[in-house]
Amino acid sequence: MHENQIASIVVDSCLKVHKALGPGLLESVYETYLERDLINRGVKVRRQVGLPIIYDGLKLEDGFRIDLLVEERVIVEVKSVEDLAPVHFKQVLTYLKLSERKLALLVNFNVNLLKEGLRRVVNGLDESPPTSAPLAELEV
Repeated sequence: MHENQIASIVVDSCLKVHKALGPGLLESVYETYLERDLINRGVKVRRQVGLPIIYDGLKLEDGFRIDLLVEERVIVEVKSVEDLAPVHFKQVLTYLKLSERKLALLVNFNVNLLKEGLRRVVNGLDESPPTSAPLAELEV
């Protein structure tokens, strides 16, 4: 399955979870229910995946934690904040580079309309087939 197809499924799940729960809860709540919804759709998902980092010959096994890794291809970073900040985009881009993956979704559930909180972060993704989800995109 292409990253864009996976992203479309994730966005649909995010919309469902947000509609059911609304804004204002902890990130861990959204993460838990999003994971469950994706599993119910038959999608492979891993939660709180350790991402090692190597610096100066020292490997730190769990240098970072990816909130959700979907089908081993798409990173989903869950937030519940007032506004997404530039550091959130940098965090997700770092995850993409360190994991050598091409697509991440940064999802802020603390918004009235979820489309305001959805962002694609791309690291060299071949865009065919085209995505069906209208998300803002950062190209690197």
